[in-house]
Amino acid sequence: MNWKPDWGLRGRMALTMFLLFALYIVFAGLLAWYFDGLFIMAGFMGVFLFAQFFFSDKIALYSMGASVVDEDDGPQARKLHAMVGRLSQQADLPKPKVAIADTRVPNAFATGRSQKSSAVCVTTGLMETLDDDELEGVIAHELAHVKNRDVMVMTIASFLSSIAFLIVRWGWLFGGDDNRQNAPVIVAIIASLVVWIISYLLIRALSRYREYAADRGAAVITGRPSALASALLKISGRMDNVPKRDMRDTSEMNAFFIIPIKSDFIGRLFSTHPSTENRVERLRDMEREMETA
Repeated sequence: MNWKPDWGLRGRMALTMFLLFALYIVFAGLLAWYFDGLFIMAGFMGVFLFAQFFFSDKIALYSMGASVVDEDDGPQARKLHAMVGRLSQQADLPKPKVAIADTRVPNAFATGRSQKSSAVCVTTGLMETLDDDELEGVIAHELAHVKNRDVMVMTIASFLSSIAFLIVRWGWLFGGDDNRQNAPVIVAIIASLVVWIISYLLIRALSRYREYAADRGAAVITGRPSALASALLKISGRMDNVPKRDMRDTSEMNAFFIIPIKSDFIGRLFSTHPSTENRVERLRDMEREMETA
């Protein structure tokens, strides 16, 4: 199905990525200026990035206690495989692995370093909450993340931010006279702190834009934006009834979920996801456009 691009959304994503890239160029220049052992540091960065990127799927599934399932692993697995297979064909994607996490938290996420190595994970709480149309909308949203290569994009986007955070936390270990300019290590720590704060805000803005893009992709795949809108409202409402202990057990995966676990005002201000209300409103606008197209 063809769908006219949202140029405003694409423009905001491009601007955010440009600002992030420019910030990282400055930060890399700072590291090159400060440290004599740039070659060693570049090697360290490479290993860190490779491990984070290559094992991202295994780390995410392990964090959720999720298991990859075959079609023969019961009715829930069979149903999910059928949905994922059909929607993957509609999205022109290779069928990803299917995983189930046994938790009452109603949520889902996609992971994997490439389209061929991706996995879509759904919780048992989500399958008990949604009807089949709504569940298809959620799975299509996760497939849109796979198609947009969001795991790769966000891993690359957050790489130097992670390095900046490590320097803020452990920069004192690089003190002494080992730096080229013989500058106090506090200079590198303060500069890294500034880079980390700015990149933190930019990465969250980028994440919110990519959630909108995945919602839009799901609407294109299924042709039913209203089904995803209904799913988002149900998931958001159900969160209030989930025990806090279950919430804490899955909070590390907040950025990957289709809807993050609810937080306070400050948490919402810096959330990786747009508000549910805004997402639902956009999906309903798409439904109306689709009906009149």
